[in-house]
Parts: sequence; structure tokens; C-alpha cells
Amino acid sequence: MASAAEQMAANLSWGALGKAKELRQRIWFTLGLLIIYRLGTYIPVPGIDGAALRNFMQDAQAGIGGILSMFTGGALGRMGIFALGIMPYISASIIVQLLASMVPALEQLKKEGEQGRKKINQYTRYGTVALALFQAYGLAVSLEAGNLAHDPGLFFRASVVITLVGGTMFLMWLGEQITARGIGNGISLIIFVGIVAEIPTQVAQFLAQGASSGSTALTLGVIVMIIAVVTFVVFMERAMRKIHIQYPRRQVGMKIYDGQSSHLPIKVNPAGVIPAIFASSLLLLPITISTFSGNETGPIMSTVLAYFGPGQPLYLIFFAAMIIFFTYFYTFNVSFKPDDVAENLKNQGGFIPGVRPGKRTEDYLTYVVNRVLVIGSAYLAFVSLLPEIIRDQLAIPFYFGGTSVLIVVSVVMDTINQVQSHLLAHQYEGLIEKSQLRGRRGKGGAAKPRKAPSRR
Repeated sequence: MASAAEQMAANLSWGALGKAKELRQRIWFTLGLLIIYRLGTYIPVPGIDGAALRNFMQDAQAGIGGILSMFTGGALGRMGIFALGIMPYISASIIVQLLASMVPALEQLKKEGEQGRKKINQYTRYGTVALALFQAYGLAVSLEAGNLAHDPGLFFRASVVITLVGGTMFLMWLGEQITARGIGNGISLIIFVGIVAEIPTQVAQFLAQGASSGSTALTLGVIVMIIAVVTFVVFMERAMRKIHIQYPRRQVGMKIYDGQSSHLPIKVNPAGVIPAIFASSLLLLPITISTFSGNETGPIMSTVLAYFGPGQPLYLIFFAAMIIFFTYFYTFNVSFKPDDVAENLKNQGGFIPGVRPGKRTEDYLTYVVNRVLVIGSAYLAFVSLLPEIIRDQLAIPFYFGGTSVLIVVSVVMDTINQVQSHLLAHQYEGLIEKSQLRGRRGKGGAAKPRKAPSRR
């Protein structure tokens, strides 16, 4: 039988959005900051040769420049002040999360509650500055090597580094403000807006190519495939394995509470899109080095590029293997640690029916997660490899599937869930206010006099 909260959530109407004033303010605040971000992508870094930059970025699109351009909403292609985007912050947060699972001092900080979380966030900010400085300096040197600077030299490098690092730190602050005072996760929404902003251009290129080639059936087939991929991603992101948890009868004071039961949800894809990002960055590193070095490669690098270029069999096999490896590694070290979950269940008095608390529970959770991740890692590998295969076989420029769709679908689902949570909270507040007003009024409609507290 559904609880009162589940019934209220099922009957929730989006028409209540007009009555939720605080939620509307949060939505407008979020939209305003995202507009500021989009405007900043069009402000160029000083001292850049625009015409030469466009030619250079056409060559860099095959390397990591393509991924960064997708995540920055085209700011890298225009060399705007947000050219680095929020990627240094994401990389720093992933590195800190991995270190927190392996370094005892950082792992202890995670267990210290709010203070520990603030300290870890501070370390993440320091890591963001360090990565942004490194990437900005490398980008400045690459711009000079590619003859993209009007006046190359120390002043140009300093101006590029200061501008790009300042832009990344501003975006990090912008994301934190959206998370705290807006709706949804700010960092994820910034990436989401950057990806969505490039969709019209990609769609126009795809339709233009379909019209020029005259293959209407192929165009319609790809559109149907895109819809199917998005539907499949939504289904898999919502899929989970529920483990039954039982809590025994307990006595608190003079009261005896009956035993309760709940479920421990294990998502089919607990690692999210992080394995695909890691694998893509590793595989595209040789192509990026070749692009930034002016295509002056030795025999070893030429052999690596020949066998591990996009669309090659070894590239696809290694890409799938890296996604599967990072899925297991990130899940067991960051997102779902069976030993911590088993310990928390033991401390709370919960247990899995038929499984002893402690080490047996940890072994059982490891057994279940290992088998769930077989489906999750295969799903991630399939969605990530599909656009690579289609682009190589059919030469389609439209980037569908892969990392972009995973991010877009996850952010949309998370934001909608937060909006529904705010609406549900607003509905609860309205019911509580009505019940208080009714309780204060007597039969004749007048307010009931408050009774003085009884003295013992």
C-alpha cells in the first residue's frame, strides 16, 4: 500500500509551479546565471588571431579539443574567457575523490561531517587552480606555436593564463551559487548548457549533409536511432537492483517499536559518466599531442596514431576495456564501497535477511555489485562506442549518443527530480498551514483561546 507521501507525489500537478514563489525565484536565478555564462563564452582572450584560430581548431577537433569544445559550449573554438570551461574543476574533484578513498587522512576527513566536507572542497579548489594553471599555460604555448598570437611573448602568455584561470574560477563560483541558491547541480547545468548550445549547429550540419547526399532514408534512420538511444539511456539510468533490508524490533525507553523493512538501491550505473570521460581523455591524448606539436611526430607516435586512431579496431577495443575498468574502479572506490555500507547497516541494526551482519554482508554486497556492473559497464561501453562506429562507417558529423547524451539525460532527470521535490515540499507546507488554521478556530469560526501549560 502506498504511503501518504507517495500518493501526494503521484497526484502532484505542475500547475502548482505558479503558486510556489520560492521555486520560481530559484528557477529565474538559475536561468540568469546560465545566461551570464553563455555571454562569457563570446568574450575573446586578448591577443588572439581569430582567422588563424578557426583553421587551427578545425585540425584540433579530432583530438581532445573536440571534447573540450563540447563541454565548453564552443568557447574553446572561439578562445573565449571560459575556454577551459569547468573541466579543471571536474578533474580536480574526481582526483580528490579517488585520493579520499586511498589516503587514510582524506578518508578520515570524509567521516567528520560538515567540517570534513568543507576541507575536502577547499582541497578541490586548490587542485582546480593548479590544473587550470597547467592547462592555461599549455594552451598559451600551443597558441604561440600555431602562430595564433598577434604579439607572442611573455606578456601574451601571462594574459592568457590569468584570463583563462580567472574564467574557470568564476565558473566554479557560478556553479556553487546555482547549487546553493538556484535549482539543480550548478556544475552539471553549466556542462549541460554548453552541450545543448552546440546541438543546433550539429543538427544543421547533419541535415545539410543528408540533403546534399540525397539519402533521406539514412537521415530518418539516424533520427530514429537517436530517439532510441536517448530512451535506452533514460531506462538504464533509472534501473536499479533493490536489496531487502530488515530492521529488528527495538525498545526505546518504555516504548517498543516494531521491526521495519526497507530497500537498499544499487543503480545499474553507479559511476555515471566518469568512466567514459576518463577513457576518452586517455585515448585522445596521442592525437592531441600530435595536433599541438604541428603534426611533427616520430615513427613511434605515427604507429600509435595508425593503430589507435578514432574508428580503428584497436581503438574501439581499448576504449571499451578502459570504460569497463574505470566503471569497476570508480564504483568500488568512490560511489559504492561495500565495506562502508555493511558497517553502516551494522551500526544501525539493519541486516539482509539470510545474511549475517559484518563480513558476510560485505561479501554479499560485493557479489551483487560485481554482477550488476556487468550490465552497467556493458551499457556504458555500448552507448560510448555507438557514435564512434557510426561516424567512422557512415561519415556522419552529428555527435549523438556517447558522453554528451549521458550527461544531458542525467542532468535533466536530476533537475526534474529537484523541481518535483520543491513542489512537494511547498504542497506539504500548504497542508500544514491549513491544519494549523483549522486547529486554532472553534466551532463558531473564532480562534480558540490557547490554554496555559499545565503545571505539575
